[in-house]
Amino acid sequence: MAEWRQMSAGELGRAIGRGEIDPEDLTAAFLDAIRAHPHRDRIYARLTGDRAMAEAAAAAKRAKAGLRLSLLDGVPVSWKDLFDTAGVATEAGSKLLEGRVPAADAEVLRNATARGLVCLGKTHMTELAFSGLGLNPMTATPPNVNDPALVPGGSSSGAATSVGFGLAAAGIGSDTGGSVRIPAAWNDLVGLKTTSGRLSLKGVVPLVERFDTVGPLTRTVEDAALLLAALEGGKPADLKGATLKGARFLVLDNVAHDDIRPEPKAGFNHALERLKDAGATLVPGAVPELGEAMGLSAIIFTTEAYATWRREIEAAPDKMFGPVRDRFRAGAAHSGADFVAAWRRLKAIRAVWAERTAPYDAVLVPTAATLPPNAERLLVEQDYFVAENLLALRNTRIGNLMGLSALTLPTGLPMTGIMLLGRPMGEERLLRIGAAAEKALV
Repeated sequence: MAEWRQMSAGELGRAIGRGEIDPEDLTAAFLDAIRAHPHRDRIYARLTGDRAMAEAAAAAKRAKAGLRLSLLDGVPVSWKDLFDTAGVATEAGSKLLEGRVPAADAEVLRNATARGLVCLGKTHMTELAFSGLGLNPMTATPPNVNDPALVPGGSSSGAATSVGFGLAAAGIGSDTGGSVRIPAAWNDLVGLKTTSGRLSLKGVVPLVERFDTVGPLTRTVEDAALLLAALEGGKPADLKGATLKGARFLVLDNVAHDDIRPEPKAGFNHALERLKDAGATLVPGAVPELGEAMGLSAIIFTTEAYATWRREIEAAPDKMFGPVRDRFRAGAAHSGADFVAAWRRLKAIRAVWAERTAPYDAVLVPTAATLPPNAERLLVEQDYFVAENLLALRNTRIGNLMGLSALTLPTGLPMTGIMLLGRPMGEERLLRIGAAAEKALV
């Protein structure tokens, strides 16, 4: 049974379909492994064991009757603790929301349940999802799968580590500025950032609703496609026959490589060589206006985030980790006129981006320009926390600012990722390209 926990969600689903794995045995194996794991309480905020076993029992009956709801019917997954779960606390990693118990499931959780997925529990995360490092001294900081002394990336930190440590077949996270892709890259996983507006945010604790997105953290691109379909109640992308022959990629050479550390650079260059060997054409190029867009992010993100949470923060500021609280408060410095002007300019730059990148199948950048830093140092050096957080999120934020779909893949070098930036609402095409790229990178 131990090997089940290292299989992809798709592999588990096919084995259930063939009668080789019983969903109840599978779910029990995951729950037992979670309860016995030394980092259990740093990864899971709370388990939903009774729900999981009830859902697994129903999946087992459907499997025996030949009435499975989807390929993933009976497969256990974890949920970031900002997705509402009926009757179970959803606190978004924050003491400000301690004891918050919603009455209904988030819509994406309802959709996944209707496809037969099993809910294992809720995973730890950065406070209110507002940091890319995954450090949370107020509740818990999950360990990086490569080195427990390092942060796991955030804000979907527990979502990533639940998969990395074999404690879930996949994790469901959210991405506002990189919160799926950073922990995916730093824990050697696949992470899909969906286009803003593609998946429902009903029942999802907000951060910056104009940018908030839902996305899976998985072992494979196929799993990302399967989870996307489950989350929206749709049909999975067809990945059969995906190839890089004839594919054209723009390798962005401005912004994304500034101050990049040697390891992410090496991982990215290694990945580029493998893609080229598989038949892809790589074209270096810049979008000069992107630098201006990056400068607008401080206004656009922090203003809305602080407007959303100002009342709760200022009612109990000591319940927050200082650097995260300060990041929220930075939004108070901008006027309404600043905010509107920034958004107007951003929309214009998005049009420029769309025109410049139209000839390409995707834009390639290193997922993160840095490796995960040491958790203890981040706790004691606030300037270090701020600098590392900004650098970690810099490249992923391109996809959010430009309103894109995005996919990160492991490069083959630990804790480094290559990110494919696709078109808005172009997830199916991006996943096909990603599946071909994944084969080249193995």
